[in-house]
Amino acid sequence: MTVMETDNAGNAAPAVCSATPTATHPRPDGQDRYTISEVAARTGLSAHTLRWYERIGLMPHVDRSHTGQRRFTNRDLDWLELVGKLRLTGMPVAGMVRYAELVRAGDQTYPERRELLESTREDVLRRIAELQDTLSILDFKIGIYADAVEASEGA
Repeated sequence: MTVMETDNAGNAAPAVCSATPTATHPRPDGQDRYTISEVAARTGLSAHTLRWYERIGLMPHVDRSHTGQRRFTNRDLDWLELVGKLRLTGMPVAGMVRYAELVRAGDQTYPERRELLESTREDVLRRIAELQDTLSILDFKIGIYADAVEASEGA
């Protein structure tokens, strides 16, 4: 999905913080105004969590209707997808907020963003290795029990 960033002149440009390369949205750009309940249903996040994300600076500015209701866009859905991926990595909320601040600060923060994501990637690789070791132990134990059951049935 493509997250759009705004340059210093206020022009929209494709962001390098996209979660996935292609977007599939329920509504086309320009007609993409989602209520908080629609976003909650689509993302699996509660309305409370979405409000909290906005309050702590994890969500960029969310537009409001004339009655003050939040109106999310496809761009917001894309950002929430990326945030969800960052959560899955185990990145602390403070790290995600820092990343969001760096994105809002502009292109000059690319080196810092890269460093933050590379560090997170290293953590993910360590966790994957730990899980692979754990899986090997489970497979070994399962094999012992399968052999024991097979031996008892054959006796």
